[in-house]
Amino acid sequence: MDVEPKDPRVFLAAERTFLAWIRTGLALMGFGFVVARFGLFLRELSVTTQPVPQTTHFSVWAGTGLVMIGVAVNLLAALRHVRLVRDLNRGITSFNRPSTLAIGVALALAAVGIAMAIYLAFVR
Repeated sequence: MDVEPKDPRVFLAAERTFLAWIRTGLALMGFGFVVARFGLFLRELSVTTQPVPQTTHFSVWAGTGLVMIGVAVNLLAALRHVRLVRDLNRGITSFNRPSTLAIGVALALAAVGIAMAIYLAFVR
């Protein structure tokens, strides 16, 4: 039985894609932390200067949501990477469907962006 050697470039490309998803998840978590803490910064600033409306709840929830999206991205990326490497080792290549992870992240971020835009437009 003659086994064809696996091309390492395919595995390295899968590794680069996985690392890009990890980077995306970490960026989402970092940005979520900044958004959540920005409301606290405004509250502290209002103590020393003129009063700022106490509307930090949205920033805390939006920031926490972004952190959770980042965590989900990292977990789903790890799961997807493990499945992809397993399929590549078996000789299965099914790249004929769109990335559900990418589409899900895009839709979740669009929803968070719309919520932030509404918040910024209507809260003074």
